[in-house]
Amino acid sequence: MPKLTPDNETIAGYLERVAELLEAQEENPFRVRSYRNGAAALRRLQRPAAERLQEQGLEGLEAIEGIGPKLAGSIQEVVRTGRLGLLDRLESEMSPEAVLTQVPGIGDTLARRIRAKLGIRTLEELELAAHEGALEQIEGLGERRIKGIQSALAGMLSRSAAGRSRRRAGEAREPGAQEKAENHRAEPSVELLLEIDEEYRKKAEAGRLEKIAPRRFNPPGEAWLPVMNTHRGQWSFTVLFSNTAKAHQLDKTRDWVVIYYENNGVENQCTVITAETGSLRGKRIVRGREQECRHYYRNGSA
Repeated sequence: MPKLTPDNETIAGYLERVAELLEAQEENPFRVRSYRNGAAALRRLQRPAAERLQEQGLEGLEAIEGIGPKLAGSIQEVVRTGRLGLLDRLESEMSPEAVLTQVPGIGDTLARRIRAKLGIRTLEELELAAHEGALEQIEGLGERRIKGIQSALAGMLSRSAAGRSRRRAGEAREPGAQEKAENHRAEPSVELLLEIDEEYRKKAEAGRLEKIAPRRFNPPGEAWLPVMNTHRGQWSFTVLFSNTAKAHQLDKTRDWVVIYYENNGVENQCTVITAETGSLRGKRIVRGREQECRHYYRNGSA
């Protein structure tokens, strides 16, 4: 069987993971940023980095903005061997206990107890244990503290997933008047968020979006989660169905849509859902911005 050549997203995932481990070890922030920038650069490429390497060698990779000689060498290693020695070394150096202490509220002692009792090695395994009740077996972990761990993990893993899937799409263009107004807002308007939510759900239903295999709540490793990356003016968006424990419990993984947005380095997220009660029942709303949604629909929007 011929060896599969890793695509840009796979290589970017290696670089992203290196950045995460370096950051956890409190390495030089400039070094951490360089690996994150390298991952972002690969995701912006319109053609496979492996093809560029084959045709132009290392110089072709180094010509990519955000990729220097060291990163070019790492990319070459992944393309040729399917592995990255630096990543293997960092993962071997970082004990499971050190992984767990990245979570606020989990110190060295508690991490050792969790590891010894449950054999947990990753944050994804920890999140599953938190929602399945396994953490209740651990001395020193009460209900309130477990809920805090659940909340912290939800934020950490959601941001990581969005970071791995984000790409820059399309060519730069002069924004229109509405986009210029949006560019200066502290957050996207409800109208824009609902427009993006509708576009995402239609494309997901039609099977027109790339699907990823989330690490959370996905034991078979199935690629089921559609991802959309888009731009509106200076806003960058990454859109996915919610893959949280609550969404699975309430069977809302095909209703709740999480939108991550960024503008000039400022990042945030929101969730769009179908309202089940009140005057907005049956309508798509941005959670936490219900008043703006009422105003939006009162002004004649469908």
